[in-house]
Amino acid sequence: MRILHLKVEYKQKTGVAAWMLIVSTLLLLFFAANTASASQYGSPLKIVAFGTSLTSRGGWPQVLEKELGACLKQPVSIKIVALAGATSEWALSQVAWVTAEQPDIVLVELYANDAALDRFIRLSTSRTNIAMILDGLHAGAPQARIVVMAMNPVSGLRGWMRPFLDSYIAAHRQAAESRGMGFVDFRPAWFALPELERIEAIPDGLHPKPEKAGEIMATMLVRYLVRGLC
Repeated sequence: MRILHLKVEYKQKTGVAAWMLIVSTLLLLFFAANTASASQYGSPLKIVAFGTSLTSRGGWPQVLEKELGACLKQPVSIKIVALAGATSEWALSQVAWVTAEQPDIVLVELYANDAALDRFIRLSTSRTNIAMILDGLHAGAPQARIVVMAMNPVSGLRGWMRPFLDSYIAAHRQAAESRGMGFVDFRPAWFALPELERIEAIPDGLHPKPEKAGEIMATMLVRYLVRGLC
């Protein structure tokens, strides 16, 4: 009877061990498959688009997300931190929100409303603010690639309200380049359009139609960010 009991106990232990081996093997295969999938597609590239209504209702971040993802064959996630009518004064209070995302890339446009006469933001103040913003972004997200942008031309009444717009753009550009950060100027691409087409694309003189902004800006940004890889 003792021998029989030992045989039964041995079979039970052997059965449990076999089941444990099977379960362990299945788990290993499951995690291996998931790891291979993650390796194939890569981690999402995180971008923050930081700016004014030219970003918040611009349409181009959504197109960029799609086109850059297709180019890199990698998921791309774009978070928008932007506000219509925003100035660099507002942006100073948002730097921590941007860096909390721990982005890989930050795209910045914050000059357009600073340059408006009715905002009373002097050029020297705008220059100081953008310097503080860029330094804050770098300190909070040192891994991020920071790119300052000059958007589309401004015309009509909105252009008249911004007589020194080019000086504000130049100040923001200088702040970026002096820190070794990037700068992209979309205005030549807009000016390359026939005048009537450009006027139709920017009907209020300041805000481009989202589909046209996406067409021009997303294409240029993909080329700039990947440097000919696509």
